[in-house]
Amino acid sequence: MAWFKRKEKGIQTKTEEKKDTPKGLWYKSPTGKIVEAEELAKNFYVSPEDDYHVRIGSNEYFSILFDDNKFKELDANLISKDPLKFEDTKKYSDRLKQAQEKTGLKDAVRTAVGKSKGKKLVIACMDFAFIGGSMGSVVGEKIARAIDYSLKNKIPFMMISKSGGARMMEAALSLMQLAKTSAKLAQLAEAKIPYISLCTDPTTGGTTASYAMLGDINIAEPGALIGFAGPRVVKEATGKDLPDGFQTAEFVLEHGFLDFIIHRRDLKDRVNLYIDLVTNQPYRA
Repeated sequence: MAWFKRKEKGIQTKTEEKKDTPKGLWYKSPTGKIVEAEELAKNFYVSPEDDYHVRIGSNEYFSILFDDNKFKELDANLISKDPLKFEDTKKYSDRLKQAQEKTGLKDAVRTAVGKSKGKKLVIACMDFAFIGGSMGSVVGEKIARAIDYSLKNKIPFMMISKSGGARMMEAALSLMQLAKTSAKLAQLAEAKIPYISLCTDPTTGGTTASYAMLGDINIAEPGALIGFAGPRVVKEATGKDLPDGFQTAEFVLEHGFLDFIIHRRDLKDRVNLYIDLVTNQPYRA
């Protein structure tokens, strides 16, 4: 009996009329665990079976940290230019335009102020989807302005890093942001305004060499890659095999560069507990 006689078997749908399962309904973690997208969102974008922390962006972090997802975005319309007329495999100006169209973002960081547990907090959050979360002039300027806002209004500042490092299409202009943001954070420290640095996956390059490691308290998500050069580059440079778990948040914590690792579901509570402690405020349950 020929299996391909579809109509005789009661199969009437033509192949071209068949519909695939819509994209985005399911998520598969690196360990092979599958979870519904809706369930993943309810679980703070953490795979419930293996506790894998999925990479998320500013939209998701703002919804987690700000009360009722209400906030005022700061300097929302700042965009990068191409002062060096840089071109590699494509023009930098074209790369910026494509990234903006693809992500709906203006650049690799968003800054906002809102209430978290009832008290104001300024947050700068990087988006890896925008050219690998690379740190260009606009990223540095927006972070600097967010710190200025914290200084002026005496509001705690939180930085959420997720970056491949400096944006080399801007060359030295990008590298200048390391000094610029570090100087601003020194002003914040002098004013005794709390600064919380959260390192997420990945936090590397010039980001790690500047604001990501300058927090009054440095924290990270489980399993996040944290380092300057990547493991492959380090191995090639040293010619040595690297220890197990090299540059993971757990490895960095063990070697004293982090204060603690925090599960995403506890992030809002723990950040506010720290702020209450250092500002001598009653804990907001």
